[in-house]
Amino acid sequence: MESNLLNTIQTPADLRKLNPAQLPQLAQELRDFIIDVVSVKEGHLGASLGVTELTIALHYVFNTPADLLVWDVGHQAYGHKILTGRKDSFDTNRQLGGISGFPKRSESEYDTFGTGHSSTSISAALGMAIASQIKGDLEKTHIAVIGDASIASGMAFEGLNHAGVTDANLLVILNDNAIGIDPSVGALKHYLTQVKEGKNPRQNNMIKSLNFDYTGPIDGHDLPLLIKELQRLKNKKGPKFLHITTTKGKGLKQAEENQVKYHAPGKFDKLTGEVLAIADAHLPPKYQDVFGLTLVELAEQNDRIIGITPAMPSGSSMKFMMEVFPERAIDVGIAEQHAVTLAAGMATQGMVVFCNIYSTFLQRAYDQVIHDVALQNLPVIFCLDRAGIVGEDGATHHGVFDIAYLNCIPNLIIFAPLNEAELRNILYTAQLGLPHPIAIRYPRGRGENVNWQQPFKKIETGKALQLQLGTTTAILSTGTIGNNVTKALAQVDNAAIFSHYHFGFVKPLDENTLHSIFKNHAKIITIEDGCVTGGFGSTIISFAAKNNYNLKISTLGIPDEFIEHGSTAQLQQYCSIDVNSLKDIFSLC
Repeated sequence: MESNLLNTIQTPADLRKLNPAQLPQLAQELRDFIIDVVSVKEGHLGASLGVTELTIALHYVFNTPADLLVWDVGHQAYGHKILTGRKDSFDTNRQLGGISGFPKRSESEYDTFGTGHSSTSISAALGMAIASQIKGDLEKTHIAVIGDASIASGMAFEGLNHAGVTDANLLVILNDNAIGIDPSVGALKHYLTQVKEGKNPRQNNMIKSLNFDYTGPIDGHDLPLLIKELQRLKNKKGPKFLHITTTKGKGLKQAEENQVKYHAPGKFDKLTGEVLAIADAHLPPKYQDVFGLTLVELAEQNDRIIGITPAMPSGSSMKFMMEVFPERAIDVGIAEQHAVTLAAGMATQGMVVFCNIYSTFLQRAYDQVIHDVALQNLPVIFCLDRAGIVGEDGATHHGVFDIAYLNCIPNLIIFAPLNEAELRNILYTAQLGLPHPIAIRYPRGRGENVNWQQPFKKIETGKALQLQLGTTTAILSTGTIGNNVTKALAQVDNAAIFSHYHFGFVKPLDENTLHSIFKNHAKIITIEDGCVTGGFGSTIISFAAKNNYNLKISTLGIPDEFIEHGSTAQLQQYCSIDVNSLKDIFSLC
């Protein structure tokens, strides 16, 4: 019986003691280990399976952590974590108090740069390489592994453009698997396909034209070939580019055949690969599906409607629109800035544009939101999926800053629906025509009601909704967190003292209702699933100060810190905005 090699490796120094003939066995053990843990604990699967051989080869050839390794789109890095001292804690991956699902500098010296968002590796590694030159450390190698379609982002090309005019000791490795979370799109994808098929003459190689020493494409699952090529490149100076081809999900048949589903499949049978079914027929819908299905309904009635998403058609449920109206639903790839300005351009021509971006990713297009949309008052409809706490993906993915960073922008309407019906109706209202752009924020996960597909109703802009009338304390909530308030009030003995108002519109605020609230209550509590600093509660405090109201105002929401990973329920409890915490707070009023 063969020995278990993986159990002998605590650091890459142990890995380098193996002889090359042992490495294929290690690759199989590493894959099996990832499958064993992720099948039970959940997480990102396909990306890390696809780079198993590359991960081993990099740590085998290079002297990590002295040589600096940056993983682009950090969900490729599970094997890296396991080989760098975190094998025994890997089953805590993405769990409260456990290790992060992405590279994290505070977690390990082998995690040289935090990479929860895409396309940052080349710039970061180049920065490290230039710093090494300045310090006189000329032997150190700096490696950026960019994959899962991240090369198509503008930032990646900004890094390549700069690196090509330096003599920095930088190695860029393109993990070309033709897919991100969804299949890659765009002209660059077609170019890379031609290169892989040998149809593009080497003298026309676009990477070589940027002054990189280009090698490839080579088989990213051929360990001996990878090691040979990496050893050769290790001894070359200046900017280098290695193009490898891999199969996302390699080693698990179902993951290879259904790469979208097995990007992050949830729990699955590690022996058969079959995803364990969830009985969801009688559950409320996911908010993303309410968006996607409603958009199709509206597009059937309005032929000027266009849908845009930056590489998230499945995650955002824009896929429904793509299936029915493929010519009117556009995946622009991992290019949030382009998505926003593309939407702005279409809006100038009278199109009704729904630009669907995860809240955390809209941060990457902030300038475009201000200059290209709001400044020109173009009525783009931003649909911000994954607003609020998103759970196990952690600090890089929580959508908790959007109210704060959008609220200061002139001309922009901000709306957070209470439930599926309001999301459906604000989408309907927006496509009828608004005088300004609007950002509609809604959470990850399921809604409240099964019977949500009701006839459309137009929502009056800037109007708050009274959910409960009480005597002394007014609770002001925005968005779906208001459902936690309702459930908490149902469990307290002193519920009669509380009024509850839902402020779907964070901007413009319903100032008439606010004046009434402040004149008829002794205390105000604001509740949001966004950051308290600069958020909805801060807006209410500003209103009170401006109008000389002296009531006590308590603000509940996300504290002024980066919230780590854990389940949404656990993290809401940490922030004291879960039902039980709110019940306790209300009981003390």
